[in-house]
Amino acid sequence: MENLYGKIGQTTPDNLIAGHEIPILTTGITLEKNQGTILRGTVLGTVTATGAAKLVDKSASDGTEKADCILTDNIDTGDGSEAENITAEAYITGVFNKNALIFGETDTAADHELRLRELGIYLKENIGWEE
Repeated sequence: MENLYGKIGQTTPDNLIAGHEIPILTTGITLEKNQGTILRGTVLGTVTATGAAKLVDKSASDGTEKADCILTDNIDTGDGSEAENITAEAYITGVFNKNALIFGETDTAADHELRLRELGIYLKENIGWEE
């Protein structure tokens, strides 16, 4: 309901999408509960034991050390009182601006670029857009 009132047809580019050479495909995913708000453009890994996604972290050993997808929208996963995991949507192919991506801990685009390319997610640098 927070977006109930607004200007129709107005958009503010976030510079996440970097090209159309590779088709952009999305899929439904399950986000692990109680991670707070996860922002659009966050690179996610999947916990092997549960199949739920959370921020990619190269130092982890639960499956989330490998990037799997990029979150399409800001999602609130709760703050500690959520009972269930959250359903969301993520990009699984496409061309994305490496400078607009969000990673867990101290990870960078360079840490996960090869893995993402294997999945059909390509990274490049965009020229910034200012309003």
